[in-house]
Amino acid sequence: MANLNSNFLGIKSPNPFWLASAPPTDKKINVLRAFEAGWGGVVWKTLGSQVKNVSSRYSSLNYNGRRAVGFNNIELISDRPLEINLKEIKEVLKLFPDRAMVVSLMADNDRKSWHEMVKKTQDTGAHGIELNFGCPHGMVERGMGAAVGQDPEIAKMVVEWVMEVATIPVITKLTPNVHSAVPGAIAAIEGGTNGLSLINTIQSVTGIDLDTLVPNPNVGGMSVFGGYCGPAVKPIALKMLTTLAQDERIKNVPISGIGGITTWKDAVEFMLLGASNVQVCTAAMISGFKIITDMCDGMNNWMDEKGYKNLDDFIGLSVPKITRWEELDINFHIIANIDQDKCIHCGLCYIACEDTSHQSIAIEKGKPYNTYTIKEEECVGCNLCKIVCPVTDCITMEEHRKGDEYLNWIEYQKRGLPLNDH
Repeated sequence: MANLNSNFLGIKSPNPFWLASAPPTDKKINVLRAFEAGWGGVVWKTLGSQVKNVSSRYSSLNYNGRRAVGFNNIELISDRPLEINLKEIKEVLKLFPDRAMVVSLMADNDRKSWHEMVKKTQDTGAHGIELNFGCPHGMVERGMGAAVGQDPEIAKMVVEWVMEVATIPVITKLTPNVHSAVPGAIAAIEGGTNGLSLINTIQSVTGIDLDTLVPNPNVGGMSVFGGYCGPAVKPIALKMLTTLAQDERIKNVPISGIGGITTWKDAVEFMLLGASNVQVCTAAMISGFKIITDMCDGMNNWMDEKGYKNLDDFIGLSVPKITRWEELDINFHIIANIDQDKCIHCGLCYIACEDTSHQSIAIEKGKPYNTYTIKEEECVGCNLCKIVCPVTDCITMEEHRKGDEYLNWIEYQKRGLPLNDH
């Protein structure tokens, strides 16, 4: 079988699946249950100055019958006493020395506070530290969390403070609440960070109760912007991860991927785009710790099928496959094809194409049901019909090149070719 052993900055774990810094990693009992279930590591929920959380704290985005497609929280860092957290971290390490134990930190914004927090954490025997530069609510108003991650100069300064006393690997967790994660990543690297993780949660409002008119979650008739996560944020996380993996100044720095990872397939996608391991939160909160079994089995089976022996064999392989729009092949062309044996004659493809796309599907009514066929000369290969079709592989996209040579937009313009030729 494939080898799932992970080595992230020298922090070893039996698989690349860590629980992210969040409610599931807030105390000993949770972490022990996670390790017993098979998780490779955890990032202990953020430690810092004492806070007080509110009630309620969570809300979700439900869509088309599926609950919690997106998940929102307004919970702060750990509200348990620091000494209790540190004591429990030590105890867990003794019971599970083979699992990764990373501790998330968010100290007050001065050198002394960060030094003290780092030293106390290192005294537990923890394997690494994650700097929380991403929390988008509550802590921001105190000049912490995303307020640090959104200012590269401050981020660099804080990382430098940490590196002055750090004796274990330091991971800087980046905020997605910026136009680009690259400046913050470069600042952290210049400050001396050993690794990066992203994304943290995205500021959001998941919805409003139309009876009370109060946005969710409701805290005594009021609400605030929360941190958005879950499956809905995965595309954003993958994009931000790729921008780091493609940057020459960053690409050799190990990255821990976070953001909507629910299945082993999600994890593989993150690793194909440059993540050395992954962190999971919402999926565990919705379905429990036992999901780790399917995650490990799924990744193992996929690696065996593809012939990959170790994680490093496929990490980053998809990064070169994302390019600039101007470099895409204009001569590449696909046309939809409808398998009449699989078609259930629902007409969704026809409606979508006729109303909102290129009127490329013909309809023959009756006999005894409507039949749909592709007008090949009109089809631009946009994929919309395939996307809306409810039957797997009923609509497929077939290649019909418009020219033998590779031709991108830059060369197309140089040659002065007509815009309506393609």
